Amino acid sequence: MGEGGKRKKKKKTEASLALQAPRGTRDFYPDEMRRRSWLFAKFRETAATFGFEEVDAPMVEHLDLFRRKAGEEIVDQLYHFTLHERELALRAEMTPSIARMVIARQGGMRFPIRWFTVTQNWRYERMTRGRKREHFQWNMDIWGEPGVEAEAELLSAMFTLIGRVGLAPGKVKIRLNSRALLEESLRAGVLADRPEVFEPLCVVIDKIDKIGAEAVTEQLTDEGGAVGLSPGEAEKVLEVLAARSLDDAARHAATDSPAIAELRRLYDLLDAYGIADAVPFDASVVRGLAYYTGVVFEAFDAGGTLRAIAGGGRYDRLAETLGGKPVPAVGFGFGDVVIGELLADEGLWPDLQREIDDVVFAFGPEEQPDAIRVAQRLRTAGRRVELTIGRAKLKRVLGDANDAGAERVYLIGDDERSRGVVKVRDLARREEHEEPLDG
Repeated sequence: MGEGGKRKKKKKTEASLALQAPRGTRDFYPDEMRRRSWLFAKFRETAATFGFEEVDAPMVEHLDLFRRKAGEEIVDQLYHFTLHERELALRAEMTPSIARMVIARQGGMRFPIRWFTVTQNWRYERMTRGRKREHFQWNMDIWGEPGVEAEAELLSAMFTLIGRVGLAPGKVKIRLNSRALLEESLRAGVLADRPEVFEPLCVVIDKIDKIGAEAVTEQLTDEGGAVGLSPGEAEKVLEVLAARSLDDAARHAATDSPAIAELRRLYDLLDAYGIADAVPFDASVVRGLAYYTGVVFEAFDAGGTLRAIAGGGRYDRLAETLGGKPVPAVGFGFGDVVIGELLADEGLWPDLQREIDDVVFAFGPEEQPDAIRVAQRLRTAGRRVELTIGRAKLKRVLGDANDAGAERVYLIGDDERSRGVVKVRDLARREEHEEPLDG
């Protein structure tokens, strides 16, 4: 192929790509949009049930906000750009923005605050089933409450949502651990002389479900790596991660461990909510992000076929890290993609049709002004009305109205117009009657 042919092929390919949504993003046609709106309504209903207020923030943030929260390495995962000498980024998550909002009015706030968001987020990373580069996320956060009562309330909210979308009890488990407990156990043992490597160690062991214990051990013992444990030390770390009950975890902690006492208190509260059995303790849940300071948790489908549905935990030092005064905080993020996959697997997406109350149809252009007046009168009364435009056939109009679940079709022809009436066809009762055109 000559150079001219190659250029034409490249232009054709580029033109074709320009007509597709960018890889990792989604178009929402009406049927997908109905599902999205239904799910978002469940998010909002659940948050309202627990007394949370909705907030929002710009989709574009200063790049430095994400750097200060997660470090320089996060930049490669962001959609970022420079405009008028300012470094900006599309938000990858909502927590930094919430922290910024809290800090901005920290002096005048009455804590604790209960906020929730439903936002669109962007992160450039490798895609797998349930992970896209653009997704929506429901966040619930409590700021200003240091006790595990906040964690218990949030975990209950997560299970409330899971039930509201139709998932049966037991279909979702929320595995729970404590970064404070892990830090206590390791800094009293293998990290006694190197407490500063705790955070990079968490980044490595967070991968254990994805890459396995053997690969994690290799990274922990890599002499050129950030952790640099001996094989024996790495084995002890894996022993700590293997705990699947508080009693097992307590064997690696001090007798008077504050973290163990806090977890026992939390499970007492979860028992009062009736969800303790659905929240198994799992010491391997560490959440790789450095800002977590206490209880951490992740929700998974019971079959283990999908990636995490949701996750969160306590981040008491985040406001301080970003330049504010210390404020205890805990929250979770619940994405729309994985829960959508699970609902599809379980056949639980509802059959959502268009929501139309009435259809108004004019047989010809002479009747269209009267049809408009009828449609406007109905809309003013609070009805959802589709006014037929163009030269549609009555048979199709009636079929589409029936498929959309419309209750009535208003028909105006030459005869009806001359007599000052509109014919009303009740689709459910299969009856017809006439009403005055002027209502």
